[in-house]
Amino acid sequence: MSNQTPQRPGTLIDTDLSDQAWADLLSPARRQFVTRAGLGSAALVAAGAAGLAPAAFAQSSGQTPAAAGTPPRKREPGKSPWGYETLKEPTTRPLSVRPGEKTLPTKPRAYTDIKSYHAHIYFDEDSYEKAALLRRWSGERFRVELGNWNLEPRGPHVTPSFYFGFTNDLLPILVPWLQLNSLGLTILLHPNTGDGRADHLYYALWVNRSQPVNAYNWPKPADGGPEQLEQIYPNITPTVAIET
Repeated sequence: MSNQTPQRPGTLIDTDLSDQAWADLLSPARRQFVTRAGLGSAALVAAGAAGLAPAAFAQSSGQTPAAAGTPPRKREPGKSPWGYETLKEPTTRPLSVRPGEKTLPTKPRAYTDIKSYHAHIYFDEDSYEKAALLRRWSGERFRVELGNWNLEPRGPHVTPSFYFGFTNDLLPILVPWLQLNSLGLTILLHPNTGDGRADHLYYALWVNRSQPVNAYNWPKPADGGPEQLEQIYPNITPTVAIET
């Protein structure tokens, strides 16, 4: 069977070459070359709308794919640094706790170990308007410690976020309020117990979808005791009554 696909009546384009040509055409180096040559994205769109193949577009612009960007990369022969022996590696059980810690506790932790809570609201470039609205709503209704915007990953949080801290007495109000007013955003709620790693990984509550939290390498306190608890100092005075 021929590896050719009709593009226009009477025109056949080799699909392998066409794919590579498009890759060359749309590569960063190619786009820079096109920009320097005075050819904007409108020309690319027009070419696509007209059904022109990359080679035809390049020819019409006085360029050829080979001369218009980085040449196709060739697969160099070689040997994997891991070799074939990786197939023989045993399947071992990873550690579920820090090295040196007991796997199972001897008794449950007291719920009074929870001294306060953090709420981390995650967003991205498509949902920041929802985050801004939820931030305003929260600040209008609750006495919390509201942090600043984190427009890049910060600490164990792998996406942009904002945070507010609150005291235990607000838990039965804030959790259902956030469940009903999350606007579809992912929210991490975790307690503060003096074990930041466990607080983020094992004691967490999620509103909507969970997402990775980069806290597995959270260091242990130097003296082996609990970490210094982060105190909550509310900096927001509510101005709107909570809807009931």
